[in-house]
Amino acid sequence: MNDCIFCKIINGEIPSKKVYETDKVYAFHDINPEAPVHVLIVPKEHIASHNELSSENVDVMKDIHLAANEIARKLGISESGYRLINNCGADAGQTVFHLHYHLAGGTAMGSKIL
Repeated sequence: MNDCIFCKIINGEIPSKKVYETDKVYAFHDINPEAPVHVLIVPKEHIASHNELSSENVDVMKDIHLAANEIARKLGISESGYRLINNCGADAGQTVFHLHYHLAGGTAMGSKIL
């Protein structure tokens, strides 16, 4: 997608603070963090939202979740706890239509919702 900001970040056209990368997943620090640790985890393949997952591309979810585990360990929040959040659709707060997960932690979050 030529106009997708996450595709541009993945392709190196827009700078980011990379946290993790494999051949299928790219993760970087959110530029407007909602928590002390706030990382976005995105598949390298452009998938607009969770609704666009299919039998052909759903395997990337395994890679996203394994990435979340590794990133949480790497950033020291795996033991204290974190959230893994996906906003699906405009009414849920999705503003970039490229499937992504927010990994947030580093503080007691209680019932706060990102």
